[in-house]
Amino acid sequence: MTTQTQRIQAENSLYIGGEWQTGVSTVANINPSDISQNLGNFAQADTAQVHQAISAAKHAQPTWEKTPLEQKQAVLQGIGDELIARCDELGRLLSSEEGKPFLEGRGEIYRAGQFFQYFAAEVLRQIGDSAASVRPGVSVEVTREAVGVVAIISPWNFPTATAAWKIAPALAFGNSVIWKPANLTPASAVALTEIIHRQGLPAGTFNLVLGSGSEVGNVLINSTEVNGVSFTGSVDTGRKIAAATAPNFVRCQLEMGSKNALIVADDADINIAVEATIAGSFSGAGQKCTASSRLVVMDGIHDAYVEALIKRMSELKVGHALKDGVFMGPVVDGKQLDANFDWIDTARQSGGELAFGGERLNLEHEGFYMSPTLFINTKNDWSVNQEEVFAPMASVIRVADLEEAIATTNDTRFGLTSGIITQSLRTSTLFKQQAQTGCVMVNLPTAGTDYHVPFGGRKESSFGPREQGQYAKEFYTVVKTAYQRAY
Repeated sequence: MTTQTQRIQAENSLYIGGEWQTGVSTVANINPSDISQNLGNFAQADTAQVHQAISAAKHAQPTWEKTPLEQKQAVLQGIGDELIARCDELGRLLSSEEGKPFLEGRGEIYRAGQFFQYFAAEVLRQIGDSAASVRPGVSVEVTREAVGVVAIISPWNFPTATAAWKIAPALAFGNSVIWKPANLTPASAVALTEIIHRQGLPAGTFNLVLGSGSEVGNVLINSTEVNGVSFTGSVDTGRKIAAATAPNFVRCQLEMGSKNALIVADDADINIAVEATIAGSFSGAGQKCTASSRLVVMDGIHDAYVEALIKRMSELKVGHALKDGVFMGPVVDGKQLDANFDWIDTARQSGGELAFGGERLNLEHEGFYMSPTLFINTKNDWSVNQEEVFAPMASVIRVADLEEAIATTNDTRFGLTSGIITQSLRTSTLFKQQAQTGCVMVNLPTAGTDYHVPFGGRKESSFGPREQGQYAKEFYTVVKTAYQRAY
């Protein structure tokens, strides 16, 4: 057993002011692929420790912001390099606690490393603007400075990647960080923190506080000493964060729910359509904010597409996340599994026809397994097609033509991603123009985005500046305009 693994299983899993600490209690980290396995007991912070982390971050931030650029660049590059070098090891760890198959877990760690490498380069691209003043003899400079102390609240479904695309720009632009990850995936959080710790940042620049949202999260979002909150999670929690931060004029960035649609046009290549559906609807057990849970299919291709999709679904292997050949692992925990079957019951009661799946699976290891699930003959206004399900479950909505397909796609309170499968340039162009989503995919799954371009949605899916790429600076920096008269 490596030193890193020993640390990951230790109970002193809080990191505050450059030191590891124990908490007031611990939570067991149960492997969803094999619920007999406890991956370790992880500390839970109390409110006093959260305040300690805020104080440490506030004290450290000016020092980190003034750290020379090349030193900052080396820190982020080092974090990214180690993540990539250890992607096999840490991918197994991530898959063990979250449930996604190893190849997905490994890929997530690798992508997290790329986020840090990208923002390491951005450190050296922090260039301001100059302008001539309207007043003779006056010069104008426009620069960006760090926001200050940033609280990051990240979800369990991408425990390392989502955290990385928030932590990396926060550090790159000179902020200090307090990170509250989801309690369901603490080992991945501690592993990333270990890597950051080894880079020797000023004590307090980066802090990890594990715990519940009601305890740890509430302190962070209500603090007047925190200057920004970046959150990914549910709409309900996002509303609470917006309400809590507004009275203190603390900026917030919220990535929330979704109900993404994939249109299958009459002229679609069925093989491309089916593979895009499989990747978008069922990879990661459907536990993605970008998952395509609504399949909007035109009349002319409907029957052939559904037949081909069911055949392909029957070939998918469900099993232990670390077993070879597994396409879909378990869902993350028993609560999520129960919620998924509640949605299956709701779809049935609404009148949907269960075309495939909908079963709990009893496999070699006792875990939270279910089959990928498909409903057909559903209506867009049903609750199962209006609320985020977060399950390996998709519903087919039959439409007559492109106009109805786009209207159906847009008929939701969410607006994160949408996609279309078509061979027509005219059709894809109209779709890209009219889709009311922040990300639009053509002949691709709705799930899957790049790290160097902006990510975010519209309507109730997102609030505040975009994440990722150069657009990240809009949240993690403030603009300063300086005037100077030359004598």
